[in-house]
Amino acid sequence: ERLSRTHRGTELAQRLKTAEYMALTKLIERKLQLQEAKAKKVEVSDIEVKQAIEQMKRQGTSLNPTSPSDLPAVHDQLILMRVADQHIRGNIMVGDSEMKRYYQEHRDRFALPEEYDLSHILIRPRSSDGLADALTKARRAMDNLKRGDKFEDVAKEYSDGDNALQGGRLGVVRQGELIPIIDQAIARLVPGGISDIIESPEGIQILRMDDRKPKRFRKYEEVRRELQDLVYQQKSEDMFQAWLVQLKNKSYIEIKF
Repeated sequence: ERLSRTHRGTELAQRLKTAEYMALTKLIERKLQLQEAKAKKVEVSDIEVKQAIEQMKRQGTSLNPTSPSDLPAVHDQLILMRVADQHIRGNIMVGDSEMKRYYQEHRDRFALPEEYDLSHILIRPRSSDGLADALTKARRAMDNLKRGDKFEDVAKEYSDGDNALQGGRLGVVRQGELIPIIDQAIARLVPGGISDIIESPEGIQILRMDDRKPKRFRKYEEVRRELQDLVYQQKSEDMFQAWLVQLKNKSYIEIKF
């Protein structure tokens, strides 16, 4: 149904055929794994199945321990996990050289975004039709700033923000944490720079860039444990796919469309 909303004609037929093929492939892979588990005498007890169902229920999954359909599904899933563990995860070692290579190849994954230390003057419209008055007030505040008045003094006089008495101090935020219109307005500001008047959902704003810290990369030592998990997951997936290929190669499979 989802495909039929976005595709038509020959393309839809091809997409449906591909989706059918992928679903069938997944079913075959599941059957092959269960056959391998049976051949290796991999077993799961009823108690383990019930414990798994209770755990899944605590995590928000709707399952019934007495359901004739839920029990076999969870049983098979536990069998699949156990046979995969025996063939794959117990044989994986993660070396320091692999982690360093992953770190170099995926450095952006370990980057901390640029940080902004900001202050602002916030002027809220007093009513639904009070935008013009708020803009007029913002322009007066901007005139004072251009005249050389201290930002903190102007904030105390004009700002409606909760931090007005603190000179409009917002503190430190990271790039991407602000709404796009604010992010764009401050993107090119240097420390000490003041933005133009900005209309935002919160009200009319004038921002000052008090300081900015460039994007930095976490050191290898800081992310070593995270790297170990990531490389382990990657190797697990690679070995799992290789194992599926082995299972298929030693089986006779014929798919007809």
